[in-house]
Amino acid sequence: MPVITKITRQKRNEERYNIFLDGVYAFSVDEAVLVQYQLQKNKELTDFDIGEIEYEDEIRKGFNKALVYLSYRMRSEKEIEDHLKEYEMGDAAISETLHKLRHYGYVNDQSFAQAFYNTQINTTDKGPIQIKNGLREKGVSNDIIETVISETPEEEWNDRAIGIMEKVVKKNQKLSPLQIKKKAQDTLARKGYSGQTVAFVLANLTIERDEDDQKAAVLTQAKKAHNKYSRKFAGFEYEQKMKQTLYRKGFSMDEIEWAIEELNANEDMD
Repeated sequence: MPVITKITRQKRNEERYNIFLDGVYAFSVDEAVLVQYQLQKNKELTDFDIGEIEYEDEIRKGFNKALVYLSYRMRSEKEIEDHLKEYEMGDAAISETLHKLRHYGYVNDQSFAQAFYNTQINTTDKGPIQIKNGLREKGVSNDIIETVISETPEEEWNDRAIGIMEKVVKKNQKLSPLQIKKKAQDTLARKGYSGQTVAFVLANLTIERDEDDQKAAVLTQAKKAHNKYSRKFAGFEYEQKMKQTLYRKGFSMDEIEWAIEELNANEDMD
């Protein structure tokens, strides 16, 4: 059986030691593993002993790497597993590392999911679908995800969606009410709100404008359409294209005709 002939402390990492067997470097171990297996000069080691020591040291290295990784923020088990795989750790060693992390309370997917959820709620305007997707990407189980998400009542999601809708309305005063509703619908869907919530918000959406604001909106859209069609069409065909485009955007025919007359009058003045 090989015999430990020398043990030296590493210069770059004083918590690790180089083990020499029969005068030749064999492997290195963490200080905790050195103590655990009572490694010392003149101790004989079987191949089984060496395998056990190297396996335990791999777990110890994985544990330390995981702690460093966790020092920046909370992590899910899947994130830690993926991180350790980058160091080419074996599946058995990773599994045992995660077991130790759970035992000492360093990793808990339920706590991670709750913290992730709280951060999303407090710092973003994301809806439940986006938050669920974010947790799934972190490898959190569906049971935990549903438990966390279900703590927020539907009324609160509706209130958050209404807040987003109000911002959309405020930022898009130059659009028609129909365009604003479409933009609000697209925004809420993109941010991860359910179809039920979107329908509720749109059903309760009212856009109040005075005559001047409505005229400003239709004229803005008419100018955009004019820039698009004036070079390609003229006369009746131009007017039909303008009316069709503005009507699809939700303006009334009276508003459309007024806007076209305004554009024509301005062109005559130029």
